[in-house]
Amino acid sequence: MRYQGQVIRSFRQLGTDFLPPDSPVVTLFSGGLDSSYLLLRLRNAGFGNVHAVSVDLGDDESSADKQQIADALGATLHVIDGRTAFAEEFVRPAISAQAVYLGTHPVSSTLSRPLIARFAIDLARGLGAGAVLHTANRSQNTLRRLNGALSLLGFEGRYGSPYDLEPVDRDQKIQELKEAGLDGMSQRIVSGDSNLWCREFESGILDDPEDHAVPEQMYRWSSKGSADGTDVVEVRFLEGVPVAVDGVDMPLVDLIRELNRRVGAFGLGRYSGLEHLDRGEKVLEVREMPAAWLLLRSYRHLETATLEAETIREKMHLEQLWVREALEGRWFGELRGALQSFVDACAQRVSGSVRWKLTMGSAETRAIVADEPRYLRDREAWEKESVLLEHAAHAFA
Repeated sequence: MRYQGQVIRSFRQLGTDFLPPDSPVVTLFSGGLDSSYLLLRLRNAGFGNVHAVSVDLGDDESSADKQQIADALGATLHVIDGRTAFAEEFVRPAISAQAVYLGTHPVSSTLSRPLIARFAIDLARGLGAGAVLHTANRSQNTLRRLNGALSLLGFEGRYGSPYDLEPVDRDQKIQELKEAGLDGMSQRIVSGDSNLWCREFESGILDDPEDHAVPEQMYRWSSKGSADGTDVVEVRFLEGVPVAVDGVDMPLVDLIRELNRRVGAFGLGRYSGLEHLDRGEKVLEVREMPAAWLLLRSYRHLETATLEAETIREKMHLEQLWVREALEGRWFGELRGALQSFVDACAQRVSGSVRWKLTMGSAETRAIVADEPRYLRDREAWEKESVLLEHAAHAFA
């Protein structure tokens, strides 16, 4: 990769000739333990012009909490509203590409990291910053996704994660932040990542795939028992894009939020799965994604209603190539772009609606209605007509 000569991989590089402390620095900032600790280390290394960029993708952390942490650690906070760009430019293509990792769980941070990298580069260039730092570690796929995006976008300065070659024990981070006046970090029992498409949990008490359980209170969208009886929900697509719920047109951001609430109320949309690291080892990730659960299934139903079977078979093969390229940090790469062109061409025919009946823990289709259907609505009438056509063809032979 092109970034090998520029990458920041350890805390020892901070405050040296490789990254001098008088240089403006942009850091990716979630308000979590790792990103807060990086601000502390930068302050301790003498950096006085640190800009923490937080891209709002519909996450759990409040801007007020992030501002408090940034102020305490001497950084300037930049909050960027990226929700619409995320939904339109990243989630929308993922829906039409059926972006599900090896059939186990829809991808999520795979989609958010390229956008976050793009916003960070824009800010860094505007500030004249010489570095963009993030906090991914070796057991997180985010490491290669962010570095890959920063490389493919052609950032001119240094970038990378100091945690890469210099991991820091969780207890040490908590203790040092506590000494700096930030006590709340000790309450974090897992690592989390959230956006409007997904809430994800990993590490901490979820480290061991052979023995793991997510405390029920950690789920917010798919809280079991929050719905009574049943619900009927209908989603409409226009040329592959979800555009309406129950006949009400909505921007994609609002549509996802609505489905997270309504579908999640029936305990639907929870996923767990093992995802590979860059050397092949596997780590456990747990997600709740109610809107994704319904939208991806609805899209596939409409594909089967509107596309030829052979087209769908080939698309299903290419979908995993799409997922691989995005997951490996090559969202902005040539192959992912070429695959997207094929997916978008297929999506032009995918218009219609799917109606679901939701009950606790399950969902059933009630109507699949395509604008240009390939399905039969009356088999017997079709059989009679096809026989008549065949007889007529033989008569004129």
